[in-house]
Amino acid sequence: MKVQINLVLLILGVLLTSCDKKAVFDQYKSVSNAWHKDSIVCFDLPKMDPSKKYNLFLNVRDNADYPFENLFVIVSLEQPNHQVNVDTLEYKMANPDGTLMGNGFSDVKESKLYYKENYTFSQKGTYKVCIQQALRETGKVPGVERLKGITEVGFRVETTE
Repeated sequence: MKVQINLVLLILGVLLTSCDKKAVFDQYKSVSNAWHKDSIVCFDLPKMDPSKKYNLFLNVRDNADYPFENLFVIVSLEQPNHQVNVDTLEYKMANPDGTLMGNGFSDVKESKLYYKENYTFSQKGTYKVCIQQALRETGKVPGVERLKGITEVGFRVETTE
């Protein structure tokens, strides 16, 4: 019985992801079971059409070991001319009762977090995105060295059409 349920869930997952026509880029990288503060996750994006607009997302997979309500990250977007735009962002990851937000059937949740809406890749060439966690505990200056509960960090680009 359990095998049949898993098979149905697998088929449903394949069908849902194969219908995803807006995705231009969608990739994850593992950070093990804790995201170290010095670990920078980078993605080289494919060449984008400068005449189109895109929505950009950070994807985070976390589990019940994640001890915080929010997530702070530093995201850098390097353009083909090597100009770098850096943003410090905060995302809500858990409800007030401590339950994780995001999608998922088990204790692993996947959060699709908006980074930029209607973004135009105005320069031709390769863009690079790098993401680093920047969480601080209340009242403490040094950052959280090993952010438990984060297992994977991803980046996604979708067309707006």
